Amino acid sequence: MGKLPFREIHLDFHTNETIKNIGERFDPEEFAQTLKKAHVNSVTLFARCHHGMIYYDSKKNPERVHPNLMNKNLLKEQIEACRKVGIRTPVYTTVQWDYYTSQRHREWLCIDENGQSIGESGRKQEPFEAGFYETLCLNTGYREFLKEHVEEILDTFEVIDGLFLDIVFPVPCACPACRKLMEQNGYNPLDRGDRLEFYKKTIDEWQREMTEFIHSKSENTTIFYNRGHVGTDQRRNGDTYTHYELESLPSGIWGYLHFPSTVRYARNLGKEYLAQTGKFHTMWGDFHSYKNQAALEFECFHMLAMGAKCLIGDQLNPDGRLSPAVYDLIGKVYEQVEEKEAWCDDVKPAVEIGVFTAEEFVGASNDNLPKSLQGAVRMLQECAFQFDVVDTQSDFAKYRLLILPDQIPVDPLLADKLSVYLENGGKVIFTCKSGLTPDEASFALDIGVTKRAEQPVDVYGEDVVGKIYDRGDYCQYILPGDVIGKDLPKDYHVMYARGVDVDAKEGANVLVNAYASVFDRDYQHFCSHRQSPCSGEIAQPAVVQNGNSIYFSHPVFTQYQYNAPLWCKKMVKDAVCLLLQERIITHNGPSALLTAVNDQPAQNRRIVHLLHYIPERRCESIDVIEDVLPVYNIECSVEVPGEVKGVYCQPQNVPLEYRSEKERVIFHVPEVNGHQIVEVRLS
Repeated sequence: MGKLPFREIHLDFHTNETIKNIGERFDPEEFAQTLKKAHVNSVTLFARCHHGMIYYDSKKNPERVHPNLMNKNLLKEQIEACRKVGIRTPVYTTVQWDYYTSQRHREWLCIDENGQSIGESGRKQEPFEAGFYETLCLNTGYREFLKEHVEEILDTFEVIDGLFLDIVFPVPCACPACRKLMEQNGYNPLDRGDRLEFYKKTIDEWQREMTEFIHSKSENTTIFYNRGHVGTDQRRNGDTYTHYELESLPSGIWGYLHFPSTVRYARNLGKEYLAQTGKFHTMWGDFHSYKNQAALEFECFHMLAMGAKCLIGDQLNPDGRLSPAVYDLIGKVYEQVEEKEAWCDDVKPAVEIGVFTAEEFVGASNDNLPKSLQGAVRMLQECAFQFDVVDTQSDFAKYRLLILPDQIPVDPLLADKLSVYLENGGKVIFTCKSGLTPDEASFALDIGVTKRAEQPVDVYGEDVVGKIYDRGDYCQYILPGDVIGKDLPKDYHVMYARGVDVDAKEGANVLVNAYASVFDRDYQHFCSHRQSPCSGEIAQPAVVQNGNSIYFSHPVFTQYQYNAPLWCKKMVKDAVCLLLQERIITHNGPSALLTAVNDQPAQNRRIVHLLHYIPERRCESIDVIEDVLPVYNIECSVEVPGEVKGVYCQPQNVPLEYRSEKERVIFHVPEVNGHQIVEVRLS
């Protein structure tokens, strides 16, 4: 199959069947040359869209060919024109969303326990809602239709570089077909959790069948099943993918934190991966809109820094002609990507920390990642730590430090794995409920604390630990110490969200104490507008070190994602530095300066990426990047695995002065104008 190209386009073509003159302005040569001029080397083209319309001369389903398609060979001519100029052409088809099918085969729909069809994000599809989001069930006759449709694609076109099968996600379906199969296989159809787990199994089996079928006919075709998010669920069926495509449009529902949170996990799943953004100002289907060039640069250069190939989403106008303005914008960015590729190919991230995601315990989606993970990713990025996102199945040995943020339960298997890791010299930070057994009765490991029998509750007797209250109702306070919070004022700092009440074990080192407020805020007693002031009375330990582990009792990462207290970040940074001792990279730039360190073993060099772009909330709905704000004279100190031969700004190939100290190299970067690659050549 070969390696994925660096500069890809996903060309949506969801086109309503009533629109006239489809493809009237399509010219094969102009189409291909527009892409070529924009430095594109792969474009995903449409066989069938969410409206259920087909864009080739289908013999099996001629009734589904778009009725106003002026050239039934549109897809064929798109593919042929692109291949003539060396552009790869994967083919798109839809899976669970198809308006034509959903209107004609109501018996093929996923339905909920109330008999309502299941729509986007698993919610009920309203009867007068515009959209093609009613979900089709893979346990109905639709399954055979899909197989025949994919077979026709493979038989119709001489070469299929890849297949992108879109909208493949589990829903708690209660249709007759699912209920019957659940009962036959020991699942309880009345239980929503059982229905969801059964549908995950359905998808696993269907993807394996489909991958085997595709490769039996075209063994070199790449395959990706899209659900808008790549995460821990891909452990179940990773063998069905040839690669991963990380859909993450920051101006859509994903936001700017989804991509780094996801790619740092996906890059360890053992497959090549690319990342998707869009040319749209907002989201898919945003016709005649344009992303700011600075934003598109950041999104693509961030992909490169994370070791990903780049993909930009677009939607072809119904007339079949690519927008010159769009491809002028894309070309300006992809020209720069092409210049940088040599320092981004076949890289391995240099990492020091593994951060657990709670996704395998609480689930996640494209717009709903665990807040504890988001806070950890945000905080560690700002501190320039080099890290992966991991789960319980990851290889811990590659990390000097593991962080279990706020809500990671530890069962006996994970406890044994962590014990071995600690015995071998690994370091671990636990926060809040992380480290507790799944029933939260006690800590699964000896981390220097015990959980008190009495835990904080609200006036209704409900647990308040780890929860965010807008007015800090159940807060505590900390007094920074000489080790943790060493650069903070030696005065009380509020911890808005309540942590686990613990006691330190004998021999453990209490680094910071927690202090009680005068009283919790409720209708019976409150003070001023928000949380009550500090009482000055020690309530419990807040930060405890026990050998190679440090425990924070408060949910510092969830809190940071909520309102970003600087003191939370500084305390975590102090704890990480205390355990790590040496870091892969440090710099004297602003916290908005993102860093990534990669190795290219074949070229014997270490690659440093510096990115300085600042998303701003200039409107109610999305973050915007309009300007590139250069930063100057950035000093970097980078750990190196060998003797340094030279340091160069790339792709400018400008040498930098440097000095070596022990196992580090120190250099100054004169200017970071958005993105700068620094190559450290090794002997």
